[in-house]
Amino acid sequence: FILGETCSALLLFISIMTMFMSGVVAIFEYDLKKIIALSTLSQLGMMMFSISLGLYELAFFHLLTHALFKALLFLCAGILIHGAGNTQDIRSFGGLSLNFPLVTVCMNLANLSLCGVPFLAGFYSKDLIVELACQYSWGIFVLLTMFICLSLTVLYSVRLTYLSFVGPYGGGTSISVCESGYSLVGPVVILSFTSLVSGPILSWLNFPAPVLIFLPVFLKWGALFFVGVSLLVMLSLQGLTYSYKWGAVSKFSGFMWFLPWLTGQGFSMKTLKNA
Repeated sequence: FILGETCSALLLFISIMTMFMSGVVAIFEYDLKKIIALSTLSQLGMMMFSISLGLYELAFFHLLTHALFKALLFLCAGILIHGAGNTQDIRSFGGLSLNFPLVTVCMNLANLSLCGVPFLAGFYSKDLIVELACQYSWGIFVLLTMFICLSLTVLYSVRLTYLSFVGPYGGGTSISVCESGYSLVGPVVILSFTSLVSGPILSWLNFPAPVLIFLPVFLKWGALFFVGVSLLVMLSLQGLTYSYKWGAVSKFSGFMWFLPWLTGQGFSMKTLKNA
């Protein structure tokens, strides 16, 4: 490795804990922009995780695919915020699939690509990183944490889709006139097309020779298994998103595990108060 074993091990630990923390926080978040920002942080952790294993080309490949479907996700979120009365709270959405059918399809396509559903853009990079990571002897803890982080991505993506498009009406105002503007819908449709075809195209451009990976059956199907189980778990627990039984955990996660206070806000508060 270019970084050396010590730096690689440190980067591995930081990246995998970043993926875990951002995934857990996103599950208890209600701000649409914060959820997408936390998913970006999670995917950056995935790229650093790939770099820590020495898979630099795969990290760049995931950067390219992630840029396409995450741009689509941000544009769809902007249209929803604009059409829902400039609110970002997903609890005030609900049933937006009736008013925003095109945006619903495109945003769910971006979410599925983010989760690594087969044959979408995110699958070609994430699945390759996961399968190559299974060949390294970092121990069962690293592999299990990696699969849990993949599950967290599915959990907050399904939760976002349910509260925004499928769940009951949250009481906010919504207008569908924004879907009639080509300046808004045009880029969304183009990026949706790239989210479908960019995975294999970029894979062929970056890796001219086909990649063949031999793994045990339980590791080969591990990523898809965790994705499927996470989908079923969140669909069965969708009612808990409205309850207050997770108050302490939700508060702890909402403050990003108190990292903002420990790294900057606490120090600024003390110094500005004394000044």
